[in-house]
Amino acid sequence: MAGKITIDIEKCKGCGLCVAVCPKGSIVISSESNAKGYFPARPTNVDCTGCGECAVVCPDAVITVYRDDSRKAGSAGQRREANGAGVSRG
Repeated sequence: MAGKITIDIEKCKGCGLCVAVCPKGSIVISSESNAKGYFPARPTNVDCTGCGECAVVCPDAVITVYRDDSRKAGSAGQRREANGAGVSRG
């Protein structure tokens, strides 16, 4: 299963929560600031499994996780999308 993370860097405040919870270290804090002066999180997408933990923990709901389940689902393949706005937190 492979994953891909996208982050809206102009809305990210660089709190680092996503970096802390990522089990594969697929997110880092950027060395360049956004228009608001924050240093946002930046996906490396290296070894991303698409677990979605980063999207769940993001307080600003600026992370979208894409997961490719094609190996699990067979030849038909399925793509799932999750982001912080669509995830129940409790």
